[in-house]
Amino acid sequence: MNYPLEHGAEATDTDTIVFLHGGSVAAWSWEPQVAGLPGRHLLTPDLPGFGARSAEDWRSLAETADDVAATIAEHAHGGRAHLVGLSLGGLVAVQVMARHPGLLRSCLVSGVPLDGIHGLARFVNTLQLRLWGRPWYWRAQAKAFGLPADAVTVFVEHGLDIRPDNAARVFEDVNRGGSPEGLGGYRGPLLAVAGEKESRLVRDSLATLQTLLPQTRTWIAPGMHHVWSIEDAELFTRMVAGWVDDGTLPAAGR
Repeated sequence: MNYPLEHGAEATDTDTIVFLHGGSVAAWSWEPQVAGLPGRHLLTPDLPGFGARSAEDWRSLAETADDVAATIAEHAHGGRAHLVGLSLGGLVAVQVMARHPGLLRSCLVSGVPLDGIHGLARFVNTLQLRLWGRPWYWRAQAKAFGLPADAVTVFVEHGLDIRPDNAARVFEDVNRGGSPEGLGGYRGPLLAVAGEKESRLVRDSLATLQTLLPQTRTWIAPGMHHVWSIEDAELFTRMVAGWVDDGTLPAAGR
């Protein structure tokens, strides 16, 4: 599915917000946020290997961060942006913080397993690759993520479009984890979020980010699973707006 990169081009007097999607979706998954943030300049790039770029190779988190940085430099107002990353997109955002901190006004990451995937969870990741081309697997994923019924069809169609070799390289990067060199040099605002129903691997990474970047604020989204930008689009959008506008968090949560 081809989803536009730029939204709100006419909003020339606003800061740019860049949204980076997760590893099971693509830029189209930000449609609820685009609809919920009118009058703002938004960028929703497809990462290499996903969406309109499914024919491209996924190479590494670092190279993808450089790709995102080029998009910000070229398209964001003033060459700087607020960066929002979910899951894989959050890991890419962490790399952008380390490699291109001067491009960021702030950063918000959700569902980031910064310490890597280990034990049973890593085995499950390996098992998923064997099931990659089966529609029932993607329908099961949609249910596990708590996606609403009207999002399941496009989720399944897109999942089947992701090349298994790209998925294997993505899993290798995510499984390895680790904080990128230079991350401690990021001095801007950072909000790190986890859904209440996400794995401990994700929730424990909040503390890791606070140790590396003391300015980090954390938040637990109540009742949410991993892809909660779709599961509760209104709450996610409200969180982004509050964070970008004045550094506040929704009343719900903790």
